[in-house]
Amino acid sequence: MSARPAPRGDVDERALRAVRSLPKVVLHDHLDGGLRPQTVLDLAAEVGHELPAATADALGRWFEQSASSGTLVRYLETFDHTTAVMQTADALRRVARESALDLAADGVVYAEQRYAPEQHLAGGLSLDEVVVAVQEGFAEGERAAAERGTPIRTGTLLTAMRHADRGVEIAELTLAHLGSASGGSVVGFDIAGAEDGFPPERQLEAFRLLHDAGVPVTIHAGEAAGLASVHGAVHACSAQRIGHGVRLLEDVEHAGTPQAQPGPLAAWVRDRRIPLELCPSSNVQTGAATSVAAHGISALRDLGVVVTVNTDNRLQSATSMSREMELLVREAGWTLDDLEAATVAAARAAFLPHPVREVLVEEVVLPGYAAARG
Repeated sequence: MSARPAPRGDVDERALRAVRSLPKVVLHDHLDGGLRPQTVLDLAAEVGHELPAATADALGRWFEQSASSGTLVRYLETFDHTTAVMQTADALRRVARESALDLAADGVVYAEQRYAPEQHLAGGLSLDEVVVAVQEGFAEGERAAAERGTPIRTGTLLTAMRHADRGVEIAELTLAHLGSASGGSVVGFDIAGAEDGFPPERQLEAFRLLHDAGVPVTIHAGEAAGLASVHGAVHACSAQRIGHGVRLLEDVEHAGTPQAQPGPLAAWVRDRRIPLELCPSSNVQTGAATSVAAHGISALRDLGVVVTVNTDNRLQSATSMSREMELLVREAGWTLDDLEAATVAAARAAFLPHPVREVLVEEVVLPGYAAARG
């Protein structure tokens, strides 16, 4: 769903100059969607997995082009290659470590990484062994990033695949590992995968288990499926955040204009401050938006909805947090103030204790933007 293009005034050159150095917070970034192309090649060679390209540059182009088909189903097919090479503890540790380092090098100070443990069992690992390996990798990445002068804190979201019937099992896994490591600590739960035909209510037992234990959840909704998926996520499943949610615009009359009026669902999301984890480049690739300029993030922001900027899958979108921010500045007319507001919103929506979030905002994010203003 696309809004009307944001007004194209002068590009905020100060924001463009500052983007690379700004402190960033990403809440929606998939571990199996952020591998380095060379790492995919290396790991594929170790296990004999055939890839569609033989060099890192060519493989990176293949992932981006294949993910740009305009449908979520085709987009998701690219993960067959990344998950295929993430079936051992060593591979998972390497991918997690490199992910932390790559995000930190881009200025990300807090990252929530999500992955589905059930997709990494083909090599004989147990669900617990998958989680431990990923946590160890993130802990290594955090230490290495700190040594390089680019400190980062990471948290992981354990994801259940919505077309499978392992939601309760993954919820119990989340409870078992919640906060169990300093690096890559499990901080919440998610469901992902094909949205059409698999509403979040199918995993209602899992959500009830987590809510009873006080564990926060986010739910992929409002990307391929429409308002019904968002409605189910926030009403039936009581999600604290929505993954994507761009199609919430379908419940807004005159979106992107001063006359914009939210319908009951959009008003509920706005008024209860339920953050949306919006991913501009990814949404363009899957057909949920026609362009970054016309992406709903600006119209939803102007309506008063809590919006955050995210990468989704850095490999498939050939992107980074800096690139997503630059695209919003160049194509959607965002300013440094807009970037700051979205970053503060992301920090305050993180699945961290409130005092920790406030320290992140007051001692890292706001000073970083103040420095950018000189």
